[in-house]
Amino acid sequence: MSQLSHPRDVEKSLRVENVIVKTDDLGGASALTDPPTLTPEEENRLWRKLDLRLLPILSLLYLFSFMDRGNIGNARLQGLVTQLDLTGNQYNIALTMYFIPYCLVVCPANLVLKRFRPSRWLPGITVTWGIIMTLMGLVKTYPQLVGARLALGIAEAGLFPGVAYYLTLWYPRHHLQLRIGYFFGAASLAGAFSGLLAFAISFMSGTRGLLGWSWIFILEGIATVAIGVLAFFVLVDFPATAQFLTPEERAYIVYRKIEYDNSSVGEEEHFAVGHVIEALTDWQVWLHILIYMSIAGPLYGITLFLPTIINTFGHTPAISQLLTVPPYLFATILLYIFARYSDQTQLRSPFVYAGLLMMLVGFSINISDVPPGAKYFGTFFCVAGSYAPFPGIVAWLGNNLSGQYKRAVGMALHIGVGGLSAAVASNIYRSQDSPRFILGHAVELAFVGVGLVCVPVATLCYWRINERREREKGEVKYDVDELRRMGDRAPDFMYTL
Repeated sequence: MSQLSHPRDVEKSLRVENVIVKTDDLGGASALTDPPTLTPEEENRLWRKLDLRLLPILSLLYLFSFMDRGNIGNARLQGLVTQLDLTGNQYNIALTMYFIPYCLVVCPANLVLKRFRPSRWLPGITVTWGIIMTLMGLVKTYPQLVGARLALGIAEAGLFPGVAYYLTLWYPRHHLQLRIGYFFGAASLAGAFSGLLAFAISFMSGTRGLLGWSWIFILEGIATVAIGVLAFFVLVDFPATAQFLTPEERAYIVYRKIEYDNSSVGEEEHFAVGHVIEALTDWQVWLHILIYMSIAGPLYGITLFLPTIINTFGHTPAISQLLTVPPYLFATILLYIFARYSDQTQLRSPFVYAGLLMMLVGFSINISDVPPGAKYFGTFFCVAGSYAPFPGIVAWLGNNLSGQYKRAVGMALHIGVGGLSAAVASNIYRSQDSPRFILGHAVELAFVGVGLVCVPVATLCYWRINERREREKGEVKYDVDELRRMGDRAPDFMYTL
């Protein structure tokens, strides 16, 4: 492997299209060794080395996170409503109480991630919510259930946005969706495993005086605690300090990421209130929040109520649990296909739009007066159409925000405010609307409609800005500090479409 000259050796000029800058520290990497030049085969081996170290444990964490927040849908069929005497909309309120604190805590949780270190923060919150989930199996009243759901939302809030942001620190922009896909694929697998586990655990109903729903919470909570403890020993912090990499590999990841991310001088890494203000006032963050809602609303609606919806097709609770598995397996396969080709083509919007069209078909079938077999076929489109494009909407905004703290805040707002759609989705499938659930399916279609409008708008805006920046190349020169402060608004930064 040949060696590249290192920027700390001598102060040198960098000419990048329309800028000439002076720098003696590229992206805060002055402590690293000289970055090597790798062949494509060596580079692929390095990314695989990262994948094998980071993605299995992150996927396990999210598998149990999504299973723990969604298993209440399985518990509903195993006596939860009856034993706790839930009436009217109390079940829906219990669902909603998870999402309100979740959305409020997401942003501060992402800001403290770097200070508390990912290798301690992410496992720590996992153990915390695992304990909460275990104790949820012992609740005896409706207020206790609501309190447990509130605590669960607070504890889980830091995981998904934290990991999504964490991955942007390791992988280049156009390697990102596949990795978020591997990680988020655990969520669709969680739907499949949750149905299988609920079916198996249902046979424990009556053991030690507890019904099946209690054992679902207790056993899955204990498993979550075990995975959290394991993560303390496996998870690492940042590329520049990763001991499982050689010094040359650490340097290569940092520098290659800078090159792939269209950054001529590295990212702004120091916290300032201005980064928060920039994220709050950036038009793309708020447009992407609407896109996020158009996917997340249907995703959480179908996740929380799929067992109930299938149960109205005339099956027993046990069979209904099993029938939730195939749609999630189909969604997982499609998710990985979307993620791989999205990274290969370096495009996000076509795959997000394809998912929206699939949901349009699936919810249209389910809102119609058709036989149960046709409606079950439609659920495949509902589940796959919401899960498969989800990594894309997260990667898309992550690709287009530059500056580590601006991206942390922007992605947290994206997931936090956008997650309010999940609170809405928790209340649209009402018992009195069974078996057709016209209101629920209609609201899901409304979410989809928002996305069908917003995705083309975002794509057109990005395309026009990129075209303008291409035309204006070389007209204005900036120094290094200006470029770092400008972040994604720098003249050499090209948005991902």
